[in-house]
Amino acid sequence: MSNPNQCAQILREKEMLQDSLISQKLITDSYNTFAGECVNEQLRGAFLNILNEEHCIQADMFTTMQTNGWYQVEPADMQKVQKAKQKFSHQP
Repeated sequence: MSNPNQCAQILREKEMLQDSLISQKLITDSYNTFAGECVNEQLRGAFLNILNEEHCIQADMFTTMQTNGWYQVEPADMQKVQKAKQKFSHQP
């Protein structure tokens, strides 16, 4: 990738996806609130459908970023996972 224009294009794409992913997180938070606080069942159903679509968009963005190495996720420490499972398995 010795071409400066190509490097700049990748950087712009990464930044656009980062910004879009942040926006998607805010959008899904809002639709989740709307659906949870909606009195009308039909409207709640519409919000839930939109929420599902927005989650799919967010997942696609996340997958694209992760595939390109722009969103790294560290694997969980299994010892910590087991400790958390034990902690919460005894609660009613």
